[in-house]
Amino acid sequence: MIVSRRSFLKTTAAVAPTIITATALGNSFRASPNERISVAVIGCGKIAKDYHIPQLLNQPDVQIVAVCEVDKTRREHAQKRVNDEYASTKKEFKGCDAYVDFREVIARKDIDAVCIATPDHWHTIPIVEACKAGKDVYCEKPLTLTIAEAKRCIEAARTHKRIVQTGSQQRSNVFGPFREAVECIRSGRLGKIHKVTVGVGSPSVMCDLQAEEMEAGLDWDMWLGQAPERPYNSILSPRGIHNHFPAWRKYREYSGGGHTDMGAHHYDIAQWALEMDDSGPVEIIPPEDPNATKGVKFVYANGIEMIHGGPGGCVFHGENGTLHIDRGHLSSDPEELVKTPLAESEVHLPKSPGHHRDWLDCIKSRKMPVAEVEKGARTVTIIHLGNLAYWNRKTLKWNPQEWQFEDPANNKLLDRERRDPWQLPEV
Repeated sequence: MIVSRRSFLKTTAAVAPTIITATALGNSFRASPNERISVAVIGCGKIAKDYHIPQLLNQPDVQIVAVCEVDKTRREHAQKRVNDEYASTKKEFKGCDAYVDFREVIARKDIDAVCIATPDHWHTIPIVEACKAGKDVYCEKPLTLTIAEAKRCIEAARTHKRIVQTGSQQRSNVFGPFREAVECIRSGRLGKIHKVTVGVGSPSVMCDLQAEEMEAGLDWDMWLGQAPERPYNSILSPRGIHNHFPAWRKYREYSGGGHTDMGAHHYDIAQWALEMDDSGPVEIIPPEDPNATKGVKFVYANGIEMIHGGPGGCVFHGENGTLHIDRGHLSSDPEELVKTPLAESEVHLPKSPGHHRDWLDCIKSRKMPVAEVEKGARTVTIIHLGNLAYWNRKTLKWNPQEWQFEDPANNKLLDRERRDPWQLPEV
């Protein structure tokens, strides 16, 4: 049954975190039941189907014990996949349960951690409630839909001492040599950085999709969640098992557009390289052209300017040259800036064992993962600030330490109205 909010809060308040003793595990065997981290996957669309579920199934010390999805076809597909995978390899496996409502998943005391792969507007509430229930979290990027949500996620993780990994896989060198690029920049090879360009997509627009016949087996009201009520359209929640990334990302009610989608990856690398993981820009300036969807400028307190636009990925401009990093690409001008091996005295960052593996290891050690919650929150806040500058066509002055605008009148932009009962939860 679907538990009420009152019952949910009463149940989760009594949940104690399960911390697994660190064990050296190889990939050729699976840990005993008592050593496994019990994980639930919330959201079973393409990214879960093609990335998260396979990654977690491949971990010898993980057991996926539940999946949660508002679409019946995707829910049953994910459940069957997990059960089929475990059937021949784990005799003691008792089955993967399936849920429509994430609150029922979070209320289970035997679940140690959740992997959240829902649309962007459904990230924050499960993150906060999972932290409150003593569960560790891996959440897809971009971490949140609003700036207020970003701050709330940090507060929840810190208050409840949870491990929260943002799905910014580029920090784990997934898709390219991002760590090496950051090492070159932090080692000072470019000299003083004065400009960074970030070549990603445009901000989202208001949804104008027409009504379609409802998909059978879909809890559409739950899919909408905090977003305004509107008729079903398959562009938002595709019918059946799909092999594309749905275009809900295009619409403001659910996402920040291509700007937050790939921007959550590439602005994240810029923040990492600039050593701004606990800060951000202080001034956000929209382009002069009122119709432009590229060109917003972010100015940091140290004078560095970051501009939305340019070649794909990030281009760092320094006094000694430039460095371009993108998926599968690393180059510099002059080329020896990246081709000359790093000396022992230069900056060497820790090597990630893989983004999911890093998260799981940190669940055991209680150390911070490579893309821990504040890193994801700070990155997405930059993009939200940029989108707000585009949408409102005005310069915004921001205090990254206080999480407030210089002009108090702008603080209404920190969040947006929500449809009951899905208000921003307290920590």
